[in-house]
Amino acid sequence: MSNIVAGVGTRLSAIAIAQDESQLKAVELGKQGGAFEVLWTKSSEVGRTDRCLFAAECGVDVKPQGQTKTDDAKIVVVGFDSAGVAFYRIGVPAAKEEEIAAMVRLQAEARLPLPAEQMELAWRAGKGQDGQMAVTVAAARREYLQGFVDNVRSFGPAKILLDSEGIVKVWRAFFSGSEKNAVVVSIGSRNTQVCLAENGKLINAVSLDTGIKDFSAVPEAPVAEQGLAQQAETAERFAQDMRSVLELFGYAEPAQLPVFVLSDGNGAIESIVSCLESAGLNVAAALPEINKLKAQMELGAEDVYEYRVPIGLALIALEAHAEELNIFERLYNPAGERKKKHWLYSPKAACAIAAVMLSALVIVSYAVDVAGRDAIEKRLKASASEINVNQLMLRQKLIKTVARERPDLLQLLNEINTLDSGGIMLDSFDFKKGRPVTISGQAPGTDQLYKFQAALMSKKGITRVIIQNTAKDAKGERLKFTITFHYMSFSSKKTST
Repeated sequence: MSNIVAGVGTRLSAIAIAQDESQLKAVELGKQGGAFEVLWTKSSEVGRTDRCLFAAECGVDVKPQGQTKTDDAKIVVVGFDSAGVAFYRIGVPAAKEEEIAAMVRLQAEARLPLPAEQMELAWRAGKGQDGQMAVTVAAARREYLQGFVDNVRSFGPAKILLDSEGIVKVWRAFFSGSEKNAVVVSIGSRNTQVCLAENGKLINAVSLDTGIKDFSAVPEAPVAEQGLAQQAETAERFAQDMRSVLELFGYAEPAQLPVFVLSDGNGAIESIVSCLESAGLNVAAALPEINKLKAQMELGAEDVYEYRVPIGLALIALEAHAEELNIFERLYNPAGERKKKHWLYSPKAACAIAAVMLSALVIVSYAVDVAGRDAIEKRLKASASEINVNQLMLRQKLIKTVARERPDLLQLLNEINTLDSGGIMLDSFDFKKGRPVTISGQAPGTDQLYKFQAALMSKKGITRVIIQNTAKDAKGERLKFTITFHYMSFSSKKTST
């Protein structure tokens, strides 16, 4: 199934292009009603990874200006290798979106390996529980992302998606993925992607440098026993890597979380599943459900497995309200897609408004000069019955009073964010009016913690900074802490008006 097969009669379709090691692979997936149909698949020659040339071979218009769609009903998306992306899981108090964004950036920037100005972030909030909300954060080096954007801009994909999100999506849709929490494993020839999924959404992803070919017999071995010994060593190393990944995901006991290895029934993959099962993992092979996919050609389990990533990306593209981790949001704007602005922000409208206001100013100024002071006083007295000036002044005073009684959490978070953290990582932020603000996190040591306390005390509006408790983490490497402080007058039970 490496050649294009024409498909007709599909109301909506998406072309998805993804890189599979040294090859590019693409599918066009059609959707009509609730049914999906594979219209065609295509693979590049091994070693050819020029996405623009490959897109042109797939029938996508390639122009210097870029193009979002090939026609009115066809979407083009491209996958980005998640191996270059770091994922973090952050807990924040349930709040408004802009407040969550500030808290996420505050915590994420403390974890970033590079300065914040060299990184790009994307986040997605999960469901709130007990006033807290779990947030998935994806971070990548801006220079790396910009290079990818420059590479695909000429054919103007509608979206650039993380390939790991495509893996979770295709598992959920066509590989019987129904578990609430699970690990999805996609094994390539020389690498493996391990994805943590929660409610069908990507939470974390790790790439391992072991693939199917590493489990095959080694021809260079002088005797068969040496080849088998190397296979056993590879299997043990892979199982250990998987245990480490599960621990990274927060599951110290391997059997706590179900692991699904995407498979086409291939014997090599079945051997890997057996290897992981022997290592104590709760693992099973996940086979494609062919009956859920239509096709205008012969479609087998091996075909769905081979094109699993672009199929998953195409599924996301066809979603009406996809909530993907858009790490390219600030770097890439598809051609023809412009953010809607209020008419007041239009340059032409602004010029027109300015002209009208200038004319009004001239008329009013002339009226003031001609009418004189007596005429103005008469006019004010005549309008007193229509507008109660005292009421307006009272209302304005009330607005200012209410504003003084409302804490600016974004400002507070920005104040904390500007501190020289010295390796401090914040885990939670809790604010309730009438109580001290509480923050908790981790510090490299006591010296850094005391410096952080002093830095907080130096901030205007922050007083009575107290380190409530400290404790070493499980590994004894970092110091967990809780700090409380008063913020302006909002931490007192009674505030003056």
